Amino acid sequence: MNAVKVGFAMCGSFCTFSKALEQMDFLINQGYEIIPIMSFNAYSTDTRFGKANDICNKIRDLCKRDIIHTIKDAEPIGPKKMTDLMLVAPCTGNTLAKLANAVTDTPVTMAVKSHLRQQKPVVITVATNDALGASAQNIGKLMNTRHYYFVPFRQDNPFEKPNSLVADFSLIPDTLSNALANKQLQPVLI
Repeated sequence: MNAVKVGFAMCGSFCTFSKALEQMDFLINQGYEIIPIMSFNAYSTDTRFGKANDICNKIRDLCKRDIIHTIKDAEPIGPKKMTDLMLVAPCTGNTLAKLANAVTDTPVTMAVKSHLRQQKPVVITVATNDALGASAQNIGKLMNTRHYYFVPFRQDNPFEKPNSLVADFSLIPDTLSNALANKQLQPVLI
């Protein structure tokens, strides 16, 4: 049996990168083939959570391949049937809005759009400070859109950041398995 090919698309919720990379490593060790994809900001921005070059080098070392980080390089994903699943981890409020409204202007949004040509699952790993505010309508819209599945999520700090949600990154493997069977892992709100 061939390995399941997962497009692992990362957006700029930099505080969750360590959790995303932990899951990337876990999936590789479970036999998944990971195709790394990064938004422009995720690929090039140094933050207090790490230097972009160091993070990119770690991803290249884990995946044993280069990172897709341009729109041009993301476009062939669907036509060439490069992925069985697309995982957006982390998925920011900005990317949620773009996906919900068919805006394709980053490598991640192009990767998702191109992957959806195959009518295969897209798994969203929410990490945004405005999920229960302005982004709530986009989450609702994607939850009601065919081929989209969500890693279960919760408020990460309800008293200091009452609109903020973050997915439980440890549930990525179970969510992927369910999405391959066209099922949403439950409960979504944890």
